[in-house]
Amino acid sequence: MLEAGQPAPDFTLPDQDGEAVSLSQFRGRPVVVYFYPRDNTPGCTTQACDIRDQWAEFEAAGAAVLGISPDSVASHATFRGQHDLPHTLLADPDKTVMEPWGAWGEKVLYGKKTTGVIRSTVLVDAEGNVAKIWKRVQAKKHADQVLKALQDL
Repeated sequence: MLEAGQPAPDFTLPDQDGEAVSLSQFRGRPVVVYFYPRDNTPGCTTQACDIRDQWAEFEAAGAAVLGISPDSVASHATFRGQHDLPHTLLADPDKTVMEPWGAWGEKVLYGKKTTGVIRSTVLVDAEGNVAKIWKRVQAKKHADQVLKALQDL
């Protein structure tokens, strides 16, 4: 389980274009890594579009934004194109990043226990350390919380 202050584990996953993206390639700037359940669902679309709508502020903070879900590269390409998303989406169908980062596990959905993606966000500072973790976030307006944390780095 990740904790604030520890080094963020490096990873490499394919993006929406099938290109390999590694966390370490963003060293020197903050990185927002957010985990979401599924492309083109209401909550996930809201979350991604809130980031899109405040993209200028993320850029002004010098931050890279990486959205990770178990969806395929093709699904990410469609989702990104349909909603004109400016940030990178990474495919993790085997949960190789989600599990060690604490974004895959047991959760309660509509009163039933299930296993799946735990909507969460990790802010990685420019040195590659975990600066802040948000667990079980609400999709709407979460971008505001992340932007405030970026300002406090």
